[in-house]
Amino acid sequence: MYSENIPKRKGKKNKGKRLGRGYGSGVGGHTVGRGTKGQKSRSGHKSLVGFEGGNVPFFRRMPKYGGFKSRSKINTQVVNVGTLSDHFKSGAKVTIDTLKETGLVRKNAQEVKVLGKGEITKKIIIEGIKISPTAREKVEKAGGSVK
Repeated sequence: MYSENIPKRKGKKNKGKRLGRGYGSGVGGHTVGRGTKGQKSRSGHKSLVGFEGGNVPFFRRMPKYGGFKSRSKINTQVVNVGTLSDHFKSGAKVTIDTLKETGLVRKNAQEVKVLGKGEITKKIIIEGIKISPTAREKVEKAGGSVK
């Protein structure tokens, strides 16, 4: 039987070269394919990802960034009673939407609270807005109401 008639094995895997087993092995002797000298020629060399030969690694050269932003944070804004009396006529309804239209509160405000700083002289109806006890007292003294 001739060698060209022998069927080839399926899934055949060749063994890896055994380096450093003397000149007679055909692969090695002296430097064994590792070049000459240096860190990579030594035994036990394992290069870690991001290792730059002793330089400060890239990830440490970059500036820090990030932080934390809470997804459940509610953007609350504050309005004082004194500013309400300056911007609204007596008998006017004050809601979050009217405050946004007048520009007293930012457009992205999700919640508004009225505080009691300043004086109020007009009858104002406050709806759907949080209000402090002192602000409530001042609004009701002026003849307004809070719903």
